[in-house]
Amino acid sequence: MTPAAVVRSARLAAGAFFMAVICGCASLVPQTMALRDAWPEGVPGRTEMADVPFFPQEDYQCGPAALATSLVYSGVKTSPDALVSKVYIPERQGSLQAEMLATPRQFGRVAYRIEPRFADLIREVAAGNPVVILQDIGLGFFTKWHYAVVVGYDYPAGELYLRSGEKQREKTPFTILEYTWKKSNYWAMVAMPPGRLPVTATEATYLPAIAAMERVGDKRAALEAYAAALERWPGSLGASVGLANQHYALGNLGEAETVLRQASTRHPESVVVTNNLAQTLSDQGRNEEALKLIDHAKAEPPLAASVAETRGLILQRLKQKK
Repeated sequence: MTPAAVVRSARLAAGAFFMAVICGCASLVPQTMALRDAWPEGVPGRTEMADVPFFPQEDYQCGPAALATSLVYSGVKTSPDALVSKVYIPERQGSLQAEMLATPRQFGRVAYRIEPRFADLIREVAAGNPVVILQDIGLGFFTKWHYAVVVGYDYPAGELYLRSGEKQREKTPFTILEYTWKKSNYWAMVAMPPGRLPVTATEATYLPAIAAMERVGDKRAALEAYAAALERWPGSLGASVGLANQHYALGNLGEAETVLRQASTRHPESVVVTNNLAQTLSDQGRNEEALKLIDHAKAEPPLAASVAETRGLILQRLKQKK
């Protein structure tokens, strides 16, 4: 038997023993046990995204490969080699989570860290969203961090399907995945096209993810992302202001006004909406209307300064008009 074959046999034997030990101690895999007792409602028992691309991972460069898998599936034209300089840190021989989250934003994608719940991972995969996870696949006391992409699962068989390392379709038991995944505090992320939202996203957690993309991405991607968020959460003040701001930045003053008026109906007490609407009206030459609106804004610090500035600009424009 060749040395490589001996190593493979040892790993297989260790894996079988490892799984037996885990299965004998439910406390090691609590979320797997919870899934066994209560599968997420409305989620199919098996699914797989066979069309998710595969990039074999070179040593220590699982981060670029995993991220390329997610980005290419979302419609971005890139490759692991193109991402190495963005996410790979040579002195660490790997990629940090911060770089993994930051890089998709440069391509107009919303990088979103899903909640550390196995059920949320399953729900995202079932919705057709490949999930990048961080595992510790080292044996014993040896730590070896590794990024993989979950692309499917078969609950009756107790397996998940991963794009991992040099394996295009690695079958991993639920128990093993959780045991290796929980060492990263169940770190997982998805890279979403701006017009789509993760199924597990909440307003409180997703709007900051859009804002992070907005700071480094293009305005049209941010506009599309805020529009999608507002469609899911029609009463969202943050999504409304974000969408209006993107319309304003792109010179779409009429569209910005429409969004702000709708937001004003839902949030009449919002000083931000009132101030931004007054600014938008003034920029369209409707200064008398804008002044009446801004005079009704009851602002306190720190918003009072912005309201005063907007009101001063409106008054200046009215004087210039006379």
